[in-house]
Parts: sequence; C-alpha cells; structure tokens
Amino acid sequence: MKIPADLTAEYPFEPKRFDVGGAEMSYVDEGSGPVILFSHGNPTWSFAWRKFLSAFSPNYRVIAVDHIGMGLSDKPADYSYTLENHISNLGRLIEHLDLQNVTLVGHDWGGCIGMGAAGRQPQRFRQFVMMNTAAFRSQRIPFRIALCRIPFLGALGVRGMNLFAGAAVSMAVENSKVITPTVRRGYLLPYDSWANRIAVHQFVLDIPLSESHVSYKTLVGVEEGLQQFQDRRMLVCWGEKDWCFTTAFLDEWEQRFPNAETFRLPNVGHYLFEDAPQEVIARMREWLNNG
Repeated sequence: MKIPADLTAEYPFEPKRFDVGGAEMSYVDEGSGPVILFSHGNPTWSFAWRKFLSAFSPNYRVIAVDHIGMGLSDKPADYSYTLENHISNLGRLIEHLDLQNVTLVGHDWGGCIGMGAAGRQPQRFRQFVMMNTAAFRSQRIPFRIALCRIPFLGALGVRGMNLFAGAAVSMAVENSKVITPTVRRGYLLPYDSWANRIAVHQFVLDIPLSESHVSYKTLVGVEEGLQQFQDRRMLVCWGEKDWCFTTAFLDEWEQRFPNAETFRLPNVGHYLFEDAPQEVIARMREWLNNG
C-alpha cells in the first residue's frame, strides 16, 4: 500500500520495510541525532505521529513503527496478533537498527508494546514518554469496546462495518474540527477492507482480562519489568477527556513512577496528538532539552 498523492502533504515520509519473520513491518526513519522511537496503538498507525516526526526530525533521529497488521505493514490472515508477537517484532527492529539511548514514546497499546520491548532490552533505553496508555493489568474496559469482543457481532462491527476505526476518528477527539476529511482519510487508509481490518479486531480481542487469556502472562511480564526503570526519566502526557484510558490509568502511572513529570491536558481526548499536538510537542521538547 502506498500513500496517495493527496496525503503526502500530511504524511511526507518514505517508509522503510523490515522482515520480522514471515511478515514485513513498515516504519519511518528520519533525521539524525538522539533516537526517539514512537509506538502507536489501536486503531492508529505512524500517521498519528506525523506532526511529531516533522517537529523533531531536524534535531533527532525519529523512528515510528506500524505494528504488524496496522498501517502500511503486512496484514497476514494467518498471523497470531498477540502482545507477545508485537513486543518481539519491535524488539527485532530495535536490534536490527542497533538503537541506543532510546527515548520511547508510547500511546494506547503502543505504550504496553514499547515498555515490553524496553523491559527485555533495558540497556538500550534512556527515558520514556507515555501518553494515554497502560503497561499493567486492569479490569477497566469501556462498554463500547467490550461490545467489539462479542463473537460474530464484534467481527461484523469492527471488520465488516469498520465501526472501531471509523468511530475512533471522531470519538477519540474533543475538537472534531481537527479531523479534516484529509486527516480522516489518512487514519482510515490502511483499513479499507475486511481483510485489512484483521489486526484492529485482534487488538480488541487481545485485551487480557483473565489469567486464562493467551496474553495475560505477557502483560504480567511487562508490568513486572516496569520496576527496573524507576531511575529513568519519564514524562506522562494525558488527555483528561479520554473515555477509554481515563485518569485512573494516569493515577497508576504516577503511583508507579513518583518521580515522573506529568503534563495534564484537561480538555483533550484520547488522540492528544490531534487535539493538542503543538502543546504536547512543546512540552516534550522542553523535557528533552532539560535532560
């Protein structure tokens, strides 16, 4: 899948490809200098970080991945879209690029995947920026997301009618005006068919709420791995109008990392990179410069 000409103004990057073992991961690698690694969640892709990539690439090496099944990466039908595989894939890319002194930026599922990869290669990571995410167990799941896990009906809604990705571009922001028709097209571009929406649905199914879930032990491992980063710098940016990752998740980040700096955005939703990109970029730049 290629970026249409009318979207290149929004996403002016030339993605690269990396085989993670049976599937190719797409990623953006721009600029030079200290490394900032961006990890997206569901149902977004590296498009979500486009303003951050443009803002930081003059002074940093910025890398933004598309997890397998997402964005411009391969979307195999017979793939196991589990937390374990997403963490392993990111780890392979990190090793392939031999990234060092990494600043990890994670949002939504991308925070969990990123912290999982960091936990397995802690020597490669310097500091962390977490945005409306979790990397620990929780029983909090919104009703509208739980509906997407219902057998048959969930697949029909998410894959057949594109209700998850389609609704997210409006329900994940507080200011609907920021989602222009072009931006909407950018977010939905990779998810244009039943086949191409497989990972969007699998991410929802992969939320481990019980010990019997296939990803539960992996999530416990990610959670236990957080302890080793108590002495690392962390910035937590949070859109407080997020109905999915509510401020209850922010409270837990602050409890686990009492030395972290917190940047609260009271009138911003889950997609803080759309509701308040310049504010978050400015705060992040200040934080990076002070480190």
